[in-house]
Amino acid sequence: MATEAVAEPIDETQLASDNGEIYLFQWLSSLQKNLKEATTDLVKASQTSTEVTLLKIICGSNGYPLPGRGIRNLSARCFVLQYGRGETRTLFDTLRALLKIAGDPKASDKDIVRIAACWTIGELMATFGSQIIQCKIVDSTSPQMRFHALTMLQKSLETSKKALTDSLTKDVIKNMKSGIGDKALPVQRAASRVLITMFSPEESVALSDAESIVALCIKALDNGDQITRQALAHLVGHVLAATQVTRVVPAPEQQKGKKDVENADASTPAYAVSEHLKPLLAPGEMLSQLSLHFNKANLSRRARAGIFDFYFALLAKLGPEFVESNYALIVGHLMFEVVSHPKNSATRYDRLFTRKVVGALLRDLIAVRMLSEQGQIGAIQELSSSYLRRWPALMPGQVAPSSNVLTVVLMETAELLQMLGNAPPVVQDAVAEPLLTLLTHPSHSVRVNASWALKCFCSSTPLHLPKTIISIMESLHRDVESLQSPAAPSDIDRRALGRAYGLAALVSTIPERPLYVSFDVATNVLETATQLLKRAVEHGVRIAGVEVELLVLWRNALPKTSNKDHSPGRPANEWEFLLHVRESALGAILCFLLHNGPLITLDVTRRISSMLNNALAFTNAFATQIAEEPVLPSTDAKGPTLRTRECLLRCRVYQCFTALGTSSLTESAQSSLLQSTLTVFAGPEGDGMSAIQASIASSSGFTSVWQSDDGFGYGVTTVDIVDDETEYSLSTQTGRLTNEQVEELTTLLLRKPVLGAREHDTLSLCLPSALGDGSPWLDPSPSPSAVVNAAIELFARLLPSQDLTTTTRLVTHLTELVKSPKLDRNAGRKAAVLVNAAVAIVQTLRHASTTHYRQAKETLGHLQVTTALAGFLKDALVDGDPLLRCASSEAIGRLANISGTTFLTSQAKVLVDHIVSNRDPQGRAGCALAFGELYAHVGGLAAAPILKTTVNILMSLSNDPHPLVHYWSLTALAKVVNAASLAFTPFVPSTLGMLVKIYMSDAHETEGGTLNNANLSGDLQAFPIVCRIIDAIITILGPDVEESSKTRSLVLDLVREFSSEEDEDILVEAIKCTQHLLMFASTHVDIPDAVARFRSHLASNRRQLKLAAIDALYQLVQKDALVMSRLGGDGLVEDLFAMLDGDPGIQGVRSVIKSWLSQTAVHNPSAWIDLCFRIMLRTNAAQNTVDAAANLDDEGQSLNASTGVGNIAQEGYSAASISRWRTQLFALECLHEICTVVAKSARKEHTDVLFAKNRGVPVHGLLVSRIPDLIKMAFTASAAYVTEIRLEGLVVLCDVIQVFSKTPDPDYPEALLLEQHQAPITAALTPAFSSDSTPEILSSAIDACALFVGCGVVKDTARMGRILKQLTSALTEVNGNSNLKMGTLGELSPNASGMLRHRPEQTYLLEVIEPYRKILAPQWIQNLVYDSSVLSLDPSFANLGKVVLLPYYCDTWATILQAVANTMDRADGFVAAAILEQDPSSSINGASAVRAEPAPLFYVIFGLIYEALATPPSQPTNAVHLHSNVTIASLGALRSLIDPRYSGKALLEPVIFREFFNFAATLVHLLAVVRAFCNHFGHLGIEGAAMSNEALPADSVRAKCLKICAYVLRHVRHGQGAPAITGSIEELTKLISVALSSFELVVTTTVGNIREDVRGIGCVLYAELLKDETLDMDLVTPTLPAFKALLSVEVKESTRDCYDQLIHGLVSSCLLNIDDMRGREGSVCTRKVNTNMLAAVVILTSIPSRVKIACGVVEHLAHLICQKLEESDDMALIAVHCSKTLTIAATGSDLLRSCSRQLLPALVQYVARLSSRADDDTLSEQQCAAIEEVYKTFAALLSLATEQNRTRMLCIILPTIALLLRPSRVPTPSTHSGAVSQLLALATSSPTSFKEAAAQLDPKMREVLELSIRKAVEGTSTVTQSAMKPQISLRSF
Repeated sequence: MATEAVAEPIDETQLASDNGEIYLFQWLSSLQKNLKEATTDLVKASQTSTEVTLLKIICGSNGYPLPGRGIRNLSARCFVLQYGRGETRTLFDTLRALLKIAGDPKASDKDIVRIAACWTIGELMATFGSQIIQCKIVDSTSPQMRFHALTMLQKSLETSKKALTDSLTKDVIKNMKSGIGDKALPVQRAASRVLITMFSPEESVALSDAESIVALCIKALDNGDQITRQALAHLVGHVLAATQVTRVVPAPEQQKGKKDVENADASTPAYAVSEHLKPLLAPGEMLSQLSLHFNKANLSRRARAGIFDFYFALLAKLGPEFVESNYALIVGHLMFEVVSHPKNSATRYDRLFTRKVVGALLRDLIAVRMLSEQGQIGAIQELSSSYLRRWPALMPGQVAPSSNVLTVVLMETAELLQMLGNAPPVVQDAVAEPLLTLLTHPSHSVRVNASWALKCFCSSTPLHLPKTIISIMESLHRDVESLQSPAAPSDIDRRALGRAYGLAALVSTIPERPLYVSFDVATNVLETATQLLKRAVEHGVRIAGVEVELLVLWRNALPKTSNKDHSPGRPANEWEFLLHVRESALGAILCFLLHNGPLITLDVTRRISSMLNNALAFTNAFATQIAEEPVLPSTDAKGPTLRTRECLLRCRVYQCFTALGTSSLTESAQSSLLQSTLTVFAGPEGDGMSAIQASIASSSGFTSVWQSDDGFGYGVTTVDIVDDETEYSLSTQTGRLTNEQVEELTTLLLRKPVLGAREHDTLSLCLPSALGDGSPWLDPSPSPSAVVNAAIELFARLLPSQDLTTTTRLVTHLTELVKSPKLDRNAGRKAAVLVNAAVAIVQTLRHASTTHYRQAKETLGHLQVTTALAGFLKDALVDGDPLLRCASSEAIGRLANISGTTFLTSQAKVLVDHIVSNRDPQGRAGCALAFGELYAHVGGLAAAPILKTTVNILMSLSNDPHPLVHYWSLTALAKVVNAASLAFTPFVPSTLGMLVKIYMSDAHETEGGTLNNANLSGDLQAFPIVCRIIDAIITILGPDVEESSKTRSLVLDLVREFSSEEDEDILVEAIKCTQHLLMFASTHVDIPDAVARFRSHLASNRRQLKLAAIDALYQLVQKDALVMSRLGGDGLVEDLFAMLDGDPGIQGVRSVIKSWLSQTAVHNPSAWIDLCFRIMLRTNAAQNTVDAAANLDDEGQSLNASTGVGNIAQEGYSAASISRWRTQLFALECLHEICTVVAKSARKEHTDVLFAKNRGVPVHGLLVSRIPDLIKMAFTASAAYVTEIRLEGLVVLCDVIQVFSKTPDPDYPEALLLEQHQAPITAALTPAFSSDSTPEILSSAIDACALFVGCGVVKDTARMGRILKQLTSALTEVNGNSNLKMGTLGELSPNASGMLRHRPEQTYLLEVIEPYRKILAPQWIQNLVYDSSVLSLDPSFANLGKVVLLPYYCDTWATILQAVANTMDRADGFVAAAILEQDPSSSINGASAVRAEPAPLFYVIFGLIYEALATPPSQPTNAVHLHSNVTIASLGALRSLIDPRYSGKALLEPVIFREFFNFAATLVHLLAVVRAFCNHFGHLGIEGAAMSNEALPADSVRAKCLKICAYVLRHVRHGQGAPAITGSIEELTKLISVALSSFELVVTTTVGNIREDVRGIGCVLYAELLKDETLDMDLVTPTLPAFKALLSVEVKESTRDCYDQLIHGLVSSCLLNIDDMRGREGSVCTRKVNTNMLAAVVILTSIPSRVKIACGVVEHLAHLICQKLEESDDMALIAVHCSKTLTIAATGSDLLRSCSRQLLPALVQYVARLSSRADDDTLSEQQCAAIEEVYKTFAALLSLATEQNRTRMLCIILPTIALLLRPSRVPTPSTHSGAVSQLLALATSSPTSFKEAAAQLDPKMREVLELSIRKAVEGTSTVTQSAMKPQISLRSF
């Protein structure tokens, strides 16, 4: 640095100002930056002054602001930097001074100064501590002071614990144990961390210490918040994990004989006799330390939840290796000591609570985070052998696992199966049989969860699906038949129900796996259900109750209510049956409504609505008949109670009405439904408790509805109102617990009085997983709670569509119900009703804002409604319940949005008045949040009048010391900043100043404030919200943040400081701030430092911090991936892959890697391939097929050995790091992306070694150099067991074939590179054709085979080897099946047709296909015909067709059609036989007569083609774009199909005839088809009537054809009226040529005057095209051959005059067009002159010689050509061409002879003019080409001359050519060589005349000519002699 000091001195006048804290904060930030960047000498030189200043700051000396959090953190880091880079001599003095401040309360009367001193000491000791600093901190009542004192101690102990004496160690441990029981939660946390430090290393932990600490921590759980519980959990995990560390312990003394002693002395060292190594506790004993406490009676729910936090921390501390090796022990402990304990199954809630925490421990911690895939397989085997297979107990003495244990094990098994993907054989053997057995378990929960596990198993391993369905169906049939037998077992009904559940779950899987189950199986299930339903009325209630469980039809199941339903006396079992049958029917209706939207017509809606009303009426009738019965969830495992069934039925009614929608319901029906829903969720009797029960519950001390543990919660809803919907969607993006919820699960459970489970609603088994992981169907609530949720949802959807009167009445009724006096006797129900009402209102307003906004403004926004709601929402707002606070504040905001400014201003006034007049923190927090929601929902523009008031109020409340108030005030302020956007800009400076003051305030720290505040702050941390506000400010400022240096510097300093914090919640928000700074002020951000920080966060245990870091890295990668490559390198990418492997659910990692790859792969693909290669070679043995080696040939075995596949199978957990299958799959996807990116880059060096070498590009880093590795990885994938990996491996193999199919071999350029890799490609494909292949794999492998055969790498069929054999074998197998297995081998036919599609380029494919034409032809036709009809009409392919076959057919049918078209063009007899449905042996030739009837399959194929062509294109109808494969194939096939052999006379039927030509008139690209039609049927008319060749009736085929052709010729140019036909030049010229060809066809087939009339029409239309100046492309030149063919048709003698006039008129028109361009310039002018000149020449050279043309016309043409020789090079070249053409054609025409003579002088002059340029080499390519054409013209002229005139002609030609001779020039010019060649040719053709002419030349010119010829002849002789020299000939091997 240039300055002499590290930083500028502090300006103390700035410190005294109001912004003194800000100044000091920024000064310290600058000092920190300078200490990092300054030289060491400068740091040492300034050290003294820096230390003094820093001490003043920490001491808070006079004039200095108090050292708040930000200042003390910066000061401490500056001290560390100072001593780290400078001298440490004064370190001890500094510490002593700081200790004096910290330890002497008299030194400062402010705790904040002592805290700053403690913090600084801790930071210095953590960095430089070498010995313990003994000090005595004076006791303080401040929790914050004690916390920081302990933190200082902990940091000091980390580096200097060795200096502690034993007595002092004991004192510290004793004091810290007492600190765990301190009333201040921050002190508990700090004491826990000190104890962890004290007990490090782990060998220092004694058993007594572990037991006492566990007991103390459990005792402290009752009052701890979430972060305190985590701190205690880390402590318990640390000390208990320490008991597993092996240590030296005395060996137990044993009685030994004399002989034993001698042996021991002889074999054992002396030092090992008295001691050995063992852990302090066995693993089971360690876990029992927690379970013993968990199972104690009277332990609170909070403590029980906290103990599972201890479990989480303990297992995380022990690590994956310990957990995997002790998995059986851990599971056994949890099952037998926790789940099976009577205390944990006393109530339904206890069972579910235990199931939740144990499940989270086993699934989300152990299975997901810790177990390798091999460990997951072992886990499933363990669960099966130890639990699933032990029911039922068959052997004497065996005890079957309890239903609770089996339920947990089944849930865990299901999750493990989903993680594994395709289950390997050992897993299949382990679970297939037990799951089927457990379907018959007596417990309802076990049966349902067994069904779910079976569904997961068959979904992940679909090969088991069909046989499992059939097995269950057979068992179910036997059970149903046994139901009627008296000898049947007593539990036969439950067995049948269990199998019904399993069958329902599996049937719902069929749509996801349609290829594996035939339609017959699903049909049998439907028939079985239908039969059972019909038989149910014949049987008793017990049997019928089983049968209706299978109900899928609801007709007659929901009749109107009868008098009997309202009369008492009906027995309970009959009520149960009636409720059951209706609930089953409604379940079927609900599934129908959810998945069959297109079928729900108005009539269907009306019928379903009627049935739903009947069901609701029956439910109401039942409620009036049955005596009060508690609706608490039943603990009976046999099934639900009557009240539970009634709730489930009512829930189904509400769900069905919600799914049905409101549009079809009458107003009365909606009104009654709304009233019904109100009664359910807000009625005083909604919880079903009697008055006595309610009074008992109230007297027992009701605290909160969330604390109840009865599983019902007084009827409270389980719908959660999430404040930030964006965060909610993020947190629920996967089905697993996110947002750290694995560790925070216990906190969530403490606020959940109702826990869900799958057995609560068996319909959850039937719904597909496509509903999403966040669906409530995954974890349904019990029916009493589910009906409340459904009622609220239906209420919310119906209310916005009501009129004002109804809305007012209902809202008033709701508010009255909330205040009902009946609720006073039941405090729990009162609290539940308040919550339900608030949730219902906010859900209603959400729906109103999205679906009925305009109507809602008139109803919900009306004064009557808002007045009724305002008071209710205000009461809910000031209530202390967090959910009520969020719901009511959001409702106020949304209501203000709907109602307008009046309600907005009134609410703002109400909120301000409440804040001013009440100090209650709950009310102030609610009002603050309401301000934020008001502004957020109303919007910045509409809420502008209250912005200033809102900001002032929220800034004032943000300074409130109470955590609840300032937390929610800051949260609201963040909402306001985001909503106000630029309108907030004037408040930015004051807001930033306030945020700095809050950052310095001790009251806003997590440990600050009073004891009560410090205990509350743990869950209400302010600084993350402060950081969120800064982020919002950066966002609203945007690029303007660059303009104000003051604002920018403060923001940067704050963000930098927050990025250095230790709290991970702050770091998450700081990363978001950094992201926005990188966007708007990237030049001021240290990007390398930011990348390093983000990378360090990737290793965090906090998932949210990792996600934030990944998001930031993604932004940087998108901005500049090359910079990231320099900063992060391969290491960062490997870190990302490792993170993905550890947690596959992190989608952001995939985005980062793919974005990085897409930008950099083209520069260095080899590095990316190396990375993917390393990932792939970490192959998990479990994912390899057991019999993979059996499917490999010699090449495969060698590849197998080189890649390590199969070798890892013998390795255990100690094997090298193993990638999970999803990581391997992603690595393969990256390989595919690499190939795609490189192929699209068009960088030829990557695919051509010779090209790269020629340009000096190193080959080793190119993609082409990695072909062996790519094939090897594809082979590795082919040996995997997971289907997805095998499929992706085949994709990579196809990429290799496609990208490198044209790459030449660098050693043998005449061969292709892939030819040498044919053997490994074959080896990679071989496993796909094994017996265990799935249909998808087999189809993809066939694709790859077809691609290889069709790409042309090997063209000799004898050398195609096994690839062709596999392809043809599969084809033969398909042909051998009587049933075409569509979706499996049936997909081969399109692939084979894909080979034929290459026919124009790869003619060898004809040889490949030739032996199989007999098989392929009918297969192609069958695919076209059978697929199109079956997929669209046959219901048997409903699922298979829609999901697999129809998309595949849509993608491939054009290829099949192209193959058919190609073979039809070649007159293939097999295709013709297939279309005609004849024996292929029957000969079908092109001369067959017109059939009377069309071929049997004609209409089907014609309809397919017609539909494809008639589909509305994305472009205008008159566009001619033929790039679509479908269009090209359809046109080709149609052109062949209209042949009379196939079509007969079908197309001549009047309707079809007119429709066809009308269609052709609208789609001009059908012109070629129309011409073919005219060729076949031109002699006929409509209905097949024969037409005369001398006339063109309007209904004749010829007339229709000519009409379309004339339309095309008129509209290819821009004319008046209809728009021009558009398309590429190739397409338009082809169209014109076909039109002219059609005219020629008609001219050829007609006679008399009509022939010349048709020819005349065609020529006149073409002449208009010659005259056109509107086109910017040349459509004439490419179409002149077709025009010439039309002119060349024979002219009859009778019409010669007409023809002569036509020709004369055409030539004259061309000449006039040329003359019109005189004096004009431009491309259009040039094009018109050229085309007309060429057309005139074509006309003159095409006509017979006897045609009469005026001499003046020909002479004028010659004159124009001579003129054009003088113009531009392009024009001159055209003129020369015309001259040559006319001269060559002049042989039989005297007129053209005279024209040629006229052209000769101009040609001579043209050559003479160019000869001068031969000296300076300025001749252009066009001029050189023109000279060559002149030579040809001279030769033609010479041939026209007679022998007598040849010498005269050569006297003109030779001097002209000699002008271009330059014999003395070296090297010889190209013009000289051409001239010499021409002279030699002339001398050879006419030697005598040549000599005579040469003799007459000027002597100098003759000398030059002779010299040139002599040199040319001598050179040729020399070359010949040189070629005759002896040579060494090489023998070809």
